[in-house]
Amino acid sequence: MLSSTSVRSYLHLHFLVMIWGFTAIVGLMVTISPVALVLYRTLFAAIGLGIVILSFKKSFAAASRDVVKMLAVGFVLSAHWMLFFASARVSTASVCLAGMATTSLWTSLLEPLVNKRKIRPLEVGLGILAFAGLYVVFRFEFDHALGLVLALASAMLAATFTVANSRLVQRIDAWVITFYEMVGATLFSLLFLAISENKNWNGGAPFVPATGDWIWILFLAFVCTVYASTMATQLMKQFSAYLINLTINLEPVYGIALAFFIFGEKERMTQGFYMGTVLILLAVLLYPLLTSTVLRKRNRKIIEAGK
Repeated sequence: MLSSTSVRSYLHLHFLVMIWGFTAIVGLMVTISPVALVLYRTLFAAIGLGIVILSFKKSFAAASRDVVKMLAVGFVLSAHWMLFFASARVSTASVCLAGMATTSLWTSLLEPLVNKRKIRPLEVGLGILAFAGLYVVFRFEFDHALGLVLALASAMLAATFTVANSRLVQRIDAWVITFYEMVGATLFSLLFLAISENKNWNGGAPFVPATGDWIWILFLAFVCTVYASTMATQLMKQFSAYLINLTINLEPVYGIALAFFIFGEKERMTQGFYMGTVLILLAVLLYPLLTSTVLRKRNRKIIEAGK
């Protein structure tokens, strides 16, 4: 049985995922390029986090090696968001969000390598189940191939980001981690913005936000990043990176429902698409149930062996 604190934390995690499910929709509501959007998002988020840290009289201090690591993770996060928003632009919010479901599969392979533990067949199996759901989705949505490729790359970077944070949060305050990562993401966005401007990779989208863009940029910066990202990092103290990312598989479920509510028929997908999301949801629900069963059996064997 989960404690009341664990239940609250798990529900909190789902609330954060629902917020992230809205981000692809926001990416379609603004007029600026994905690169510029990530730049503004991370810049304002870094400023907001700096104010919060100063207000609570926390320290920005961290070992030089850790600062470099956090800035590097920020680079990864920035690239993840760029691909994420680009995927939504070239396809749909629903396709982009469904592609993120493979994050758990990438995590099941990356986390054991980073933490130097054996790959757990249960994690790989459920990750494959989530990937199978994605296959069903795109069996009926071949016209969104580019969006799929971008979303898969974004998912792989998201897994890298989460695994890295699961190690950093064990010794560094979550607010400080997110601050340095937003600084790193801002620097990477500035660098990439200069390159994309010279190469005209922005598809003609403007870099200067329209008046109506600002409310969504601030929403991304303060709600989706300062609040959601920091709280998710904090929750990594209680949950494994794999469970965090497996729960994030619900992002397409929440996001697709929100996208259909906001955009209507533009986001209506085929029956196969929704069958695939059911498989993804099944993987999410099976993980805590199967893990709990395995732990009970293991504990029972330990108790019996001790008699």
